[in-house]
Amino acid sequence: MVFIKTTKTRNVEYIKLVESYWEDGKSKHRVLFNFGRADLIKNDASFLKVVRRLCEIAEIAINKETDSDAKALFADCSEAMFYNYGYLAYLKLWKDLCIEDIIQEKQRSCSKTQYPISKTVFLMAVQHLLEPMSKLSAFTHQNRYFNLRETPLQHMYRALDKLSEWKEDIEAGLFEHNYVRANQKVDVVFYDVTTFAFESVHSDDLREFGFSKDCKFNEVQVVMGMIIDANGIPVGYELFPGNTFDGKTMVRALGNIHRRFGIHRVIIVADRGLNSKDNLNLIRGAGYGYIMAGKIKSMSKTMQSKILAQEDFTIVNNAKGGDDFRYKVLPYANVFTDENKQKHILDENLIVTYSPNRAKKDQKDRERLVAKAQKLLEHPGKISASNKRGGKKFLDKVDPQQPVTWTLAMEKIKQDALFDGYYGIQTSEKAMTATDVIDAYHTLWKIEESFRIMKSTMEVRPVFHWTPKRIQGHFVLCFLAFLMERRLEFLLRDPLDDLAASPNRIQESLNTMQLAALTANNEEVFIKVKPDPLASKIFKVLKINMPHNVNKKSHLLDRFQLKHIRTNKQLTFL
Repeated sequence: MVFIKTTKTRNVEYIKLVESYWEDGKSKHRVLFNFGRADLIKNDASFLKVVRRLCEIAEIAINKETDSDAKALFADCSEAMFYNYGYLAYLKLWKDLCIEDIIQEKQRSCSKTQYPISKTVFLMAVQHLLEPMSKLSAFTHQNRYFNLRETPLQHMYRALDKLSEWKEDIEAGLFEHNYVRANQKVDVVFYDVTTFAFESVHSDDLREFGFSKDCKFNEVQVVMGMIIDANGIPVGYELFPGNTFDGKTMVRALGNIHRRFGIHRVIIVADRGLNSKDNLNLIRGAGYGYIMAGKIKSMSKTMQSKILAQEDFTIVNNAKGGDDFRYKVLPYANVFTDENKQKHILDENLIVTYSPNRAKKDQKDRERLVAKAQKLLEHPGKISASNKRGGKKFLDKVDPQQPVTWTLAMEKIKQDALFDGYYGIQTSEKAMTATDVIDAYHTLWKIEESFRIMKSTMEVRPVFHWTPKRIQGHFVLCFLAFLMERRLEFLLRDPLDDLAASPNRIQESLNTMQLAALTANNEEVFIKVKPDPLASKIFKVLKINMPHNVNKKSHLLDRFQLKHIRTNKQLTFL
């Protein structure tokens, strides 16, 4: 049963549409819709028409035979159209982060195009954030957003070309506006590499076959190296051909940090894959510092004995009552000879950590690989084709002259077990405390999470473009969208708030912010659909006014602070 309920708060009456239902033998009520204050909707003819139309849509029984007035209203009221207004959160960030200003300035200074490139790019970016799809689909679905200007498809493709040309200037402008002018210090950045595959086998200067981090070895790909700050906000990125080795991306990335952003002192935090002695030497030569995962199993026997020695550890008590975590600091002279036969000594600290939980995980991982190695022994023909990172690492050849004769490498298994639970972090920053180094390294998960968000929530792939310029423009677009998403996550962080603000939750919440548009008596009326609680929090944090329950278009434009521009007798967003 559905009925209208009136409630009073501080002498003000509110009207609600309520449904009565039975649950566990008890009669309960749930609010289907809040109409708002009674004094505001009283005697509003268009509103009454909307209410009756809503009743009809919800299949609430109304006696049309006896209610002639209702009959007329049904004939006069239009079908409902739904519009998303949650995108306004990203419109606010688009302006606050100065993305709009930077693109508009580039268009004024070096482009003869007349269409608004910033607004075209924003439409494509917000589509990636709220409902990822191809540019063609974005064009056909753009009318789902309240009051956004319609954008021709050719403008979208041309805007990608401009983004490709302006990439470095856009990144430099963003850094200037959001770090330099905001007096925000950037002294620790995180760098990592991932791959993005294409559903294609045709290679070119950018798309190429290579080692895929997503195990898509039968498709061409590009390699992306991304830099983020300590808050998880992206600072910049580079695209490399798909066959570029992870370690080789560091050279170009470091050069661009200095050239584009003017950062003179920074600590690079990166994972084991980028820890080559050439890279570390390059970082030091550029005047930067580093915090890297150490390859302790490949260090000298003397260093390994120091790592495994039980003395000098500092114990960190586990507040939850489990086994304690411990660490120690070892001076480390990282010696190597470069390709020019020149000897280098990198004076470092090696932070050695030991965790009982990690020890259990390492043991299980090894046992799984040993089991794979034993299966390979049952099928010797598969051993040569097997990946060295798999079970094959625990196999030895019995006779080098007989490549098909293998045995389980018991000594390797025993040696590997010695390091269960141990982890090493190399750093050039000898003045930093061990806990600060560990905390900085543990923050590296933010960039790994960043790549997951780009690949899943934002669906950067599949990439529906086939020329290097369009592909590069697509990634600039995704970078700008990702920047807004991460910034919004940062603004919503509140350890005292139960509302989790993950990328998926933000996407879902903003998509609940809908306006039902109806035309009654030749007047358009917008009814707010009840939003998700997190959506309301997002608007509050960004200081955007929520719409009333029932609105005229002019009132919405005023509340959202959108300009009134008349084009062909229609109000449009500009």
